[in-house]
Amino acid sequence: MKLLIVDDEILTRTGVVASVDWNSLGIDKVLQADDGINGLQMARAHRPEIILCDVRMPRMNGIDMLKKVEEFLPDTVSIFMSGYSDKEYLKAAIRLKSVTYIEKPLDPAEIREAISEAVRLYRQKQRSKAGEAAHSRQTASSLALALSAPYQANREQIRELSEDLNLDLSPDTFFATVIVRLKQLPEENVTAHHAISQKIRDFLSDTGLHCLLTEKQLYHMVWFLFGPDEPSSALWERILHFMHECYSVCGQFYITMGDVCYGVSEAYTSYVSAVVRMQSCFFFPAGTIRMPEEAAPDSDASAPLPSWETMFSKALLSENHTDCVQFLDELFHYYNERRTLMPNQVREQYYRLFITLDNARRQKNLPTPSEKTDTIVDAIENSFSYMDLHQALTERVGRYLDDADHAAPENTSIARIKDYISRHYMSETLSVRDISEHVFLSVSYVCTLFKNETGQTLNQYLTEYRMEKAKELLEDPRYKISDISAKVGYSDGNYFGKSFRKYTGLSPSEYREKMIR
Repeated sequence: MKLLIVDDEILTRTGVVASVDWNSLGIDKVLQADDGINGLQMARAHRPEIILCDVRMPRMNGIDMLKKVEEFLPDTVSIFMSGYSDKEYLKAAIRLKSVTYIEKPLDPAEIREAISEAVRLYRQKQRSKAGEAAHSRQTASSLALALSAPYQANREQIRELSEDLNLDLSPDTFFATVIVRLKQLPEENVTAHHAISQKIRDFLSDTGLHCLLTEKQLYHMVWFLFGPDEPSSALWERILHFMHECYSVCGQFYITMGDVCYGVSEAYTSYVSAVVRMQSCFFFPAGTIRMPEEAAPDSDASAPLPSWETMFSKALLSENHTDCVQFLDELFHYYNERRTLMPNQVREQYYRLFITLDNARRQKNLPTPSEKTDTIVDAIENSFSYMDLHQALTERVGRYLDDADHAAPENTSIARIKDYISRHYMSETLSVRDISEHVFLSVSYVCTLFKNETGQTLNQYLTEYRMEKAKELLEDPRYKISDISAKVGYSDGNYFGKSFRKYTGLSPSEYREKMIR
């Protein structure tokens, strides 16, 4: 906390500085000025929290100086000191809400007491101000949330919240929605995100605009910008690029602006148009800004989708690099030119392609990749853009082809064991003895052979196979979870649930919910 001492007598200033242990009072910096003019300049430059000021000084007296200081430092606490028992000055000090009035010659104990009270009062002001600001932000967030729903449904709430914030929203007030979709919040902490929001608020205030902010689905920042006069195109670009710069510390993100509308009842229209633009951002590189004047993507989203899984499976099983690369190129260009498709439609299709790739790996008896198949969900969720999603599939195809190129012919007995498991995994009585009898080998030899050839125990392989089949069935909401456990060889639903959680990290119901979402 900073203290400014303003007095035209140098002996008084140096005496005050030397007579008090400032650190013990919470003062870590003491500034000095020799008259009201210089005191005003020092206050502007250093913004002290407390001012200890003489009343009568040359050029500008203490009363006039503090009146001017109050204009730009309304929370600064002042203490007057004077050798004159002047009631008029005392009245002026009271009007300026001075903490106290110290008479000269100064008593160090009295100074310490006055400064201690000033520190307490300043901190109290800041707590009160912070509380008011927090309430105002919460009210503004509630209003923004109400504006992101149809007006008629929230009409009364919007009116009450607007009145609480003292907003005069006329039919001529323009509204424009800006949505920022983040892949993640700033790494530091939530405070860093609040700092970004405040920086944007200050910038908008300087341009004469009002704003409301709310968060939806954690990573969507919804800004409602409004005011009496709509900004020019150049100013809109400045605003969006400033927001882009502020959010650049958050990693990957998109920014979209909705159509400009007039009147609070039309704010929802602006919000909807921003949401629509945000959906198509999936097909653009991260960091893209989309504005209203941009033409909507021209594509036929209703056209039937090609049978991608069949084409993909054929290319993979051929193990032909050229066929696989050609398929991936056609797939990318198809979706990249159909930007009116919903992102979830594309993610669902790519999920099926990931499964097709895993099935091809099994058919070719290729070793299980280092990453578990359940990370398919993670790969999809971590793909912020379509380019990310396609790259994830491309990398896995590359690993598949590399494994196929270097794969040694599988032991005939291992192939027969895997084939038997694929046809009998749904039987709860399937045992290692059943498998060993099928391949005409002893139980101990089958277990040793399978472990040496695959790196897995036979039971591990069987459990993994059943879990993968369970995951496929869980994607279809027509199947009950109790039925699925029986279909993959588990008569005890509880044991199935524990095994599934151990394998995937999720319960069957959590996995289904995650996939549907």
